[in-house]
Amino acid sequence: MTLLLFLIAYLVGSIPTALLVGKFAFNIDIREHGSNNPGATNTLRVLGKKAAIVVLLVDVSKGALAASLPALLEADVDPLLPGLIAVIGHCFPIFAGFRGGKAIATTAGVLLVTNIWMFLAAYLAFVFVIFVTKYVFYGSLTVGLTLLFYSFFTPGLEYELIFSIFLLLLIFLHRSNINNFIHHLEPKINDKSLKDDRIPPKINRV
Repeated sequence: MTLLLFLIAYLVGSIPTALLVGKFAFNIDIREHGSNNPGATNTLRVLGKKAAIVVLLVDVSKGALAASLPALLEADVDPLLPGLIAVIGHCFPIFAGFRGGKAIATTAGVLLVTNIWMFLAAYLAFVFVIFVTKYVFYGSLTVGLTLLFYSFFTPGLEYELIFSIFLLLLIFLHRSNINNFIHHLEPKINDKSLKDDRIPPKINRV
């Protein structure tokens, strides 16, 4: 049952939301535009707010559903585990050639179900850091740092191990952003030049 639960969680996480929205609504592969990342931030930059909201809500729901599987299937499993399996599926989706997003939206869904206080700590820090720096990747890395710091105040060592690995995963997933930042190429979230490359919906295209 545990293996089946983890498999379902991975498959749920592997649903390539941004890729599907790009294909069906805009007739493009989102991975070939902007930062080439099939996540909500690149969707916002390339396809606009409406598409980004859809991607964000679905990606959050994937994490929430995965974390709810133990209750739904009456399995004695910490809901954080299938939630994190879904996050891995989101980052390395079998349905999209293992080229996925960067974990933040799906992790939010997991935490909304498993630990609302951890969610609030991590994502308030996320919003604050982006507001101050205007760099999304800074906010994303802050999520990992906040969760690791929070885990030091939870009983047992398993959360410390889980979120240490999670932080390393975030650094790996954002390695191109870090490299771009070092070379002064990373765009800020309010960079107006990015809006010039937005792609109109398929219904408006000839």
